[in-house]
Amino acid sequence: TDPAFPNRTLVRNVGIHNPDILFFSGDQLYEGVGGFGIHREPVDLAIVNYLRKWMMHGWAFRDLMRDRPSLCLPDDHDVYQGNIWGAAGNPVADMKDHAKGGYRMHADFVNAVERTQNSHHPDPFDPTPVKQGIGVYYGDMLYGRVSFAILEDRKFKDGPDGKVNTWPGRPDHIKNDKIDIASLDKPGLSLLGKRQLHFLKEWGKDWRGADLKVALSQTIFCNLANYHGGNQMYLVADLDSNGWPQSGRNRAVHALRKAYALHYAGDQHLASIVHHGIDKHRDAGFSFCVPSIAAGYPRSWRPDAEGQPVVNRPKRNIPNTGDYADGLGNLVTVHAVGNPAKQNRKGVENTLHDKASGYGILRCDPSKQNYTLECWRLQFDAEKPQPEDQFPGWPLTVGIDDQYGRAPVAHLPTLKFSGLKNPVVQVIHEKTGETIYTRRIKGTSFSPKVFEKNATYTLIAGDPDNDNLQTHKNLKPSKGQLKLNF
Repeated sequence: TDPAFPNRTLVRNVGIHNPDILFFSGDQLYEGVGGFGIHREPVDLAIVNYLRKWMMHGWAFRDLMRDRPSLCLPDDHDVYQGNIWGAAGNPVADMKDHAKGGYRMHADFVNAVERTQNSHHPDPFDPTPVKQGIGVYYGDMLYGRVSFAILEDRKFKDGPDGKVNTWPGRPDHIKNDKIDIASLDKPGLSLLGKRQLHFLKEWGKDWRGADLKVALSQTIFCNLANYHGGNQMYLVADLDSNGWPQSGRNRAVHALRKAYALHYAGDQHLASIVHHGIDKHRDAGFSFCVPSIAAGYPRSWRPDAEGQPVVNRPKRNIPNTGDYADGLGNLVTVHAVGNPAKQNRKGVENTLHDKASGYGILRCDPSKQNYTLECWRLQFDAEKPQPEDQFPGWPLTVGIDDQYGRAPVAHLPTLKFSGLKNPVVQVIHEKTGETIYTRRIKGTSFSPKVFEKNATYTLIAGDPDNDNLQTHKNLKPSKGQLKLNF
């Protein structure tokens, strides 16, 4: 059962904060919720078994959900699996084989879960089902001049079993630090998959009606948590995290960087703020991983206790922050982390609080083009908040420019707009045809950064909402100006 049901403290506090949108990032239920047991077949009984647990979610959060949009992304436990590598809908005959990649439950069950949780979402970008006729829901939503990408970061992901695991025991848990982590990044392994990467490419270029972009998914693109469970078992790496496969992770982070998008997600049972790197630390964007609202399985990140070198610790001097490589070699700069307490107090809510339960709030300010990240603990009074009611390192405000941290080698001519404020600017590398980035600027002046001095670029700028755009080709880095009159 869900020990926090009906989540009165959390529901009350969220109601006081009064968010514009609710985002449930996964594991809206666990298999044992309500004490109803687990029925896997026949499929009609399994669906009824699921529905009574899903109703408990609505029961707990109905007062919040009834008068504002809610986004729900199913994750592994929603489809009755401890972990899920969806492998584009591949069927798995037995739970012991689920790490090979695929769904153990019948396709009708999986579709029932998705329809109950997100059939009210905007239409998917490409509704073509995956294997077994399992549907998809990835796509975009525009709300309050914020453009959201809704992702399915498990559905197309390959499983590790039989592909990379050369060690005994669980194929997703790496405990031996002698294993060559780089060797696990085998060619052809999928994370988001080609379809979702194509969606992100197109979404990143579409700024109609938007001043900011946010990507929503089940979890973040790194492997920050390295201590797991009640006994805080140490893992070098966890292949259930989206730090693996590393090339797939880099492709995802690269796509978000092109869109100047912040990433907002959950699942890790460990709140964090991470500035991601691809080739160098901090050359991409930020992610905010929210805590679990009822963390039964605590995780933590404790490089200070391990004696890891402190490198580029942010000026707020929060413990366990700075530049690191995660267990899979991905470059991360940690700005905040919400570790659990060393000991848990008695009492259900006390224990959940001590295991670092809570919730996140993302405040998007389109007028300033910035994001304020808040991370609230479970036990507090939102009418009388105190600084210690948030996890160490929160709140933090980051801007749109922080989502593309790559340092330029040059700039194109400074753009001077007349007759148009806050235009959209797109920069295209002419030799490769690659869109380097697309973003909306504030004001009437902008110096587009580029990353090759000797290349030529195409610039498309203007007002996409009214199809009022100008194209300028064969631009080279320069200290001059380019006037654009609208």
